Amino acid sequence: MKAITKHKYGGPEILKLEDVEKPIVTEKHLLIKIKANSANPADWHTLRGKPFFARFTFGLFKPKNQVLGADFAGVVEEVGNGVNNFKVGDRVFGEMLNGGAFAEYTCAPETVCGLMPDETDFIDMACMPIAGLTALQALISHGKLKEGESVLINGASGGVGHFAVQIAKAYGAQVTAVCSDRNVDFVKSIGADKAIAYDKVNIHEYNEKFDLVVDSNGNLTHADYKRMGKRGVMVGFTTIGHMISTLLKKGFSKFPLTQFTAEANNKDLGTLANLINEGKVKPHIEKTYAYSDIPKAIEYIESMRTRGKVAMLWE
Repeated sequence: MKAITKHKYGGPEILKLEDVEKPIVTEKHLLIKIKANSANPADWHTLRGKPFFARFTFGLFKPKNQVLGADFAGVVEEVGNGVNNFKVGDRVFGEMLNGGAFAEYTCAPETVCGLMPDETDFIDMACMPIAGLTALQALISHGKLKEGESVLINGASGGVGHFAVQIAKAYGAQVTAVCSDRNVDFVKSIGADKAIAYDKVNIHEYNEKFDLVVDSNGNLTHADYKRMGKRGVMVGFTTIGHMISTLLKKGFSKFPLTQFTAEANNKDLGTLANLINEGKVKPHIEKTYAYSDIPKAIEYIESMRTRGKVAMLWE
């Protein structure tokens, strides 16, 4: 089968489209024929082996998994022993943070897969897993967002952010979105009640108070969370130094600030599927690439200026 491979750490230029062995289904796993993928910052972090401590998981000197890719949508071709919730022919979506999804076939644990709603497209559902799960878990699992509360979403036009805006509205929140001036109309079109253009207003001096502050961009300081929020959730970070500084200050403060990495599970994937099916959430796909151009897709998202999502098709 064809796959996008990496044999060392580096940029998109080291990626190759190669023929590799088709995976063999294992216990409690699904063999899935891939129809679509989406690109995430996690892909280029994995590709470059950064931050360095991540190599203790992905391979210290070279990648353990030579096939890149996390998000996928496709059709179940075979089920392993012990699989209870899926059958051959099911349309599924999911993610594997350890890689393996940018290929014609992947073997995924059933626990990181969800059933696609009948009327949905593979390309839309491939855009949901990492970004959608991160937004959902930031707002609901960790942010404890309740109906009628106010939430500030920093980085509201990106992959995670544009899902966070829609999910927060679906749960009945009042949403203020932070984005560039060029994206103000976009975030309002997907549900934001108010938008703050960071290139016109200094967010580090902004004084309005919110029930919850969610930072998917990663540039808010601990002081920013305390000044603007009653509680906060830190999703991304701009540098390791910034993350460490913020978390150290958290350790000496009573302010409720959570930092997490999203984990795929059947329940949350099902929630995303329902939100999509009910028309409450829809991915905005800025660019679509053929599978052979996946290196270009990774290069594009690495610029960190993506509005919504970037998707890749295997047909």
